[in-house]
Amino acid sequence: MIPERTPGTRPTRKKRPGIGKLEIKVTDSPEHISAPAWNALAGDDPFLRHEFFSALHEAGCASKRTGWSPRFVTLWEGGILQGAMPLYLKNHSYGEYVFDWAWANAYERADHDYYPKLLSAIPFSPITGKRLLAQTPEQRALLISTALAIVRKGNAGASMSSLHCLFPLEHEAREMERAGMMLRCGVQFHWKNRPGRGYENFEDFLGGMSYSKRKKIRQERRKVQDLGIHFEWLSGNDMDEDRWNFFIDCYNNTYREHHSRPYLNLEFFIRLGKSMPENILLILALRNKKPIGVAFNIHNSHTLYGRYWGAREFVPGLHFETCYYQAIQYCIVNGLSLFEGGAQGEHKLARGFLPVRTWSAHWLVHSEFAAAIGSYLERETRDIDRYIHALEDSAPFRKDTKEPE
Repeated sequence: MIPERTPGTRPTRKKRPGIGKLEIKVTDSPEHISAPAWNALAGDDPFLRHEFFSALHEAGCASKRTGWSPRFVTLWEGGILQGAMPLYLKNHSYGEYVFDWAWANAYERADHDYYPKLLSAIPFSPITGKRLLAQTPEQRALLISTALAIVRKGNAGASMSSLHCLFPLEHEAREMERAGMMLRCGVQFHWKNRPGRGYENFEDFLGGMSYSKRKKIRQERRKVQDLGIHFEWLSGNDMDEDRWNFFIDCYNNTYREHHSRPYLNLEFFIRLGKSMPENILLILALRNKKPIGVAFNIHNSHTLYGRYWGAREFVPGLHFETCYYQAIQYCIVNGLSLFEGGAQGEHKLARGFLPVRTWSAHWLVHSEFAAAIGSYLERETRDIDRYIHALEDSAPFRKDTKEPE
């Protein structure tokens, strides 16, 4: 039985070799899909959960008004959700962390429109994870071809310039490459716990680093401790109105200091704290029992994701302690294997983070622009390769110690 059409969706039916008859729906809101069905596809990735998308959309952070119009592709078979691909129609490139402003400027100089474009991403989150929520290669290929068809044919009266997928898993990026998309590489810095039994404590972790790096980290931590600053680790269940208000003040202050406008609002964070409390970690810095800084993290059973930071006053070393050292300590205590500290940041290397390649995939309608950008990406990839090799040579771990794999 074909599922009934729900509001905000446009169904088509396709059958491909190796898979049964599937109904393809494009929906403008995940609210049209039950949370259990969606979360069965999302797995344990907190950024793909129905609750995360709902918080973004219902709080107005990712919406048509902010330039993020949902166009989620879904696959159905016999009334059962079999696959999905989060997509957004974008009229800007803010909140993406893979920068294509130069491409947009080139289009403008040539009197072409770069926006709107179609984007597969988690809004405002440079987090690697599944973008093709389907079990089989055939289903994933159908999601990719559907997204490409939307761009080729236009959708809802919008003529689009391109399709972009940000921070997919590498095997998904390769599948997109086989479908004709161009790949782009980036670099992030991730902390890895010791394989197997993990580090016993923070000092055990430091023991594998070179003497100079170990000494510097201890000095940084001691400076914060000597100021009488201590820390609390809070889940969503521990948050009350005062704590959320303190956090949002710090969050907004960080954006003000960088002369930027914050993407998220208090409603989003409160919704997330209530719907996903077990996935939320706030690291609260206190002096004389008064909060002075905070870091907001999201996690599952194996990975901690550092997302936002802010403080009411400048304290030397507080940023590193709150955002990195406390987070590493949390991972060690709770047996998490990976800590993704956010986008960019060579300063993380000296603190035990190692370079990791990230991926994105791109397809442009205009063939001449596609050829020019493809040539640029080939050169950029060679530069990224050299950059990663240079970073690996500068890793902070002792050469006589096996580094985390």
